Amino acid sequence: MFAASLMTMVVMGLGGFIVERSHFAAAAQEKPASTAEVKIDNFSFGPAAISVSVGTTVTWTNRDDIPHTVVSTEKVFKSKVLDTDEKFSYTFTKAGEYPYFCSIHPKMTGKVVVQ
Repeated sequence: MFAASLMTMVVMGLGGFIVERSHFAAAAQEKPASTAEVKIDNFSFGPAAISVSVGTTVTWTNRDDIPHTVVSTEKVFKSKVLDTDEKFSYTFTKAGEYPYFCSIHPKMTGKVVVQ
């Protein structure tokens, strides 16, 4: 009885903040959002191929002095024209391979593999 009263006082001392133990377990099992980055520089994507988990957001950043785009060959995603230091992000929700290219410079290619 004393231990329960002490616990109530501690909880109340924390501003009445009560969270069920099961909620902590569920929160601990949730994965934090994953991110990955691809740099666009010197007319190339770096890295040219990247492997990520489902749910990962990939961000492309144009570090080149000229505009580029990021366009999925399967029409899954398409950026606007990115000027120097502009970014484009896409979150991959399904496993698979996602090849892409720059529509301004089609010889620039890359691939995201989602597992």
